[in-house]
Amino acid sequence: MSAVQMLTVGTDEAEQRLDRWFRRNFPHVSQGKIEKLCRKGEIRVDGGRVKAASRIAPGQVVRVPPLPDEADTRERSAASRVTDADAEMIRACVIYRDDHIIALNKPPGLPVQGGSKQTRHVDQMSDALRFGYDEKPRLVHRLDKDTSGVLLLARTQRVAGALTAAFRARETRKIYWAVVAGVPHPRMGTVRFGLVKAPGHGARGEGEKMLCIHPGAVDATPDAKRATTDYAVMTTLAKRAAWVALVPVTGRTHQLRAHMAELGHPIVGDGKYGGSGQENQGDGWGAQLGGEVSRKLHLHARSLTLRHPETGAQLHLTAPLPEHMARTWEMVGWDARDVPVDPFDEEEA
Repeated sequence: MSAVQMLTVGTDEAEQRLDRWFRRNFPHVSQGKIEKLCRKGEIRVDGGRVKAASRIAPGQVVRVPPLPDEADTRERSAASRVTDADAEMIRACVIYRDDHIIALNKPPGLPVQGGSKQTRHVDQMSDALRFGYDEKPRLVHRLDKDTSGVLLLARTQRVAGALTAAFRARETRKIYWAVVAGVPHPRMGTVRFGLVKAPGHGARGEGEKMLCIHPGAVDATPDAKRATTDYAVMTTLAKRAAWVALVPVTGRTHQLRAHMAELGHPIVGDGKYGGSGQENQGDGWGAQLGGEVSRKLHLHARSLTLRHPETGAQLHLTAPLPEHMARTWEMVGWDARDVPVDPFDEEEA
């Protein structure tokens, strides 16, 4: 075991999440271990308790508690090594690559980062995405486990800092596609309900669920955060379902899923927020449409538009639909060629 260390965040490390900074400095320490040390207050920043997702900045001092030696984690590291099958799979997900960034079309069901019960995830597999570089690419944002679509990684630490700053400053534009139960009215609008974590940690994952808070009550609700989502109905399946485009103006946990459910139009296949056992009879509620359509979440990060961190050129990345959503589109007769790339763009619309 090592001794307690007090490390100052360097000026070249840019503003970033604490867990990412920690894993770059101590790669043999798992994500689950980092989160546990934060919960116990053993990892601190400038003397204060922090969460693994807390942001740190150059000049801050991180207290690093005694850690197991790298040799002690050799067996765990061997177990988490990328298999040939996973390496082939994650490389097949690449939809864009240059000397600075890599974009994946993340498949549904694959977590972006690990935890106490997650050993197979994008961050672990990214070692297979070096493509000749000494270091593996770095995550700069996240998608939920069951959400598919565009996921961006930086190939160098400097580019990671620039992209992280761009996401935080909302200089990127993300458009999601979803199928929702019923048809939202009006057909284009903005949802401004705040979000707060639900209490409890039951077997059904209640502690991971977000509750919507009326905008006027956000400031008076402890730990609640403001959240904004733009939505637009692209087309409909009579009154039973709608293909919608969603733009998360803010980036809160489960924001799109919670906001659409709060409108009374949960995303199809969303058992957590829509109630997978509720059959939608056309009145706009219930995440079940029947058959295999409802078995998987119909939420896909369709596109990401950003300014390239090195060249400054406008970059528009698009991810094809995952297999289960493509089957739904084919079944109901929807076609991506029939809708605008950005329905919120007045010139295009």
